Amino acid sequence: MPGGVGSGESGGVGALSRLAFLPGWIVIGVTTLVFLAGVSVPRSYQLVPLAASVVLFGLPHGAIDHLAIPRTRAEPVTPRWLAAVGGLYLVVGGAYAVVWFLAPAVAVGSFILLTWAHWGQGDVYPLVTFGTGHPTGRVTRLLTAATRGALPMLVPLVAFPAEYELVVTTLVELFDPGTAVAVSAAFTPTGRLAVAVALAALVVGTLAVGFRTAGPAGRRSWLLDAGETLALVAFFSTVPPIFAVGLYFCFWHSIRHIVRLLAVDPGAAPALESNRYISALVSFGRDALPLTAASVAILGLWYLVVPGTVAEPLSLVGAYLALIAVLTLPHVVVVAAMDREQRLWTADPPASDRGG
Repeated sequence: MPGGVGSGESGGVGALSRLAFLPGWIVIGVTTLVFLAGVSVPRSYQLVPLAASVVLFGLPHGAIDHLAIPRTRAEPVTPRWLAAVGGLYLVVGGAYAVVWFLAPAVAVGSFILLTWAHWGQGDVYPLVTFGTGHPTGRVTRLLTAATRGALPMLVPLVAFPAEYELVVTTLVELFDPGTAVAVSAAFTPTGRLAVAVALAALVVGTLAVGFRTAGPAGRRSWLLDAGETLALVAFFSTVPPIFAVGLYFCFWHSIRHIVRLLAVDPGAAPALESNRYISALVSFGRDALPLTAASVAILGLWYLVVPGTVAEPLSLVGAYLALIAVLTLPHVVVVAAMDREQRLWTADPPASDRGG
């Protein structure tokens, strides 16, 4: 059913829903409880999920962008599609890479905003398609995207300002040590209070609008949204940001996008329909392997050209995050094209279009 939310989906919605939601729920829930119990993790170990994301869902989740749009449109993958997506990465990603070298503070700030938009964008589609259709309507979906993306970007700033500032200054110092001091102005108590108040208003306002638009028939779907939102607030308020973002990136955001890709992959349909999740993920892995390997090779070259010293674990992960930023910008364009093809922001399709 090209053109609607869920268009091109082949696997059963139940299988897609379980694969999309359960891993993130388990990881976020268990980790939150562990840290609420008072467990602490040395910073070197907190970096492990981000380091693992090179091969574990994180970097690979964008490695089949060249297949995503034609599959969403139920079209064959042609050399023209490959050239178009390759050109997108070369031009858009290359331009953003230049910004990192010329204006690193601007690059870091734009990376935070870009991730805010993309991670919010990445949560709306699975809620609508693999959940129960909520949120409904363009305004509610945009508010939900703004809220979901804000949680991993802003809650850690309020809850762990010193850790957040450390990551930001590390990124800036890799490219221009002289401008790192300028970013400290964003971490004053007054600034954090303003962020906390604005974020609380956004969360409460979004959930209130969602409750009203869901109506009595949609209360269950609204509860899913509200439960996830509050769980993420607790997670990012409790778990140190480096560790939290790494876990979220691998097991929440990336898995949800991978499931979206599996939903339009005719080769994964038999596995999904029979609940053979490993087989479906292996199919994805085969598709993602070539460009994941290429990205790892680019990462090696990236370490050579970054001006700052890349030796300590935090600086190694920081340089990797900068490359992720460069790759994220064209990836967002691809996902936005998928959103447009599936009318995520423009219409509520009939219930039959949400099925597989």
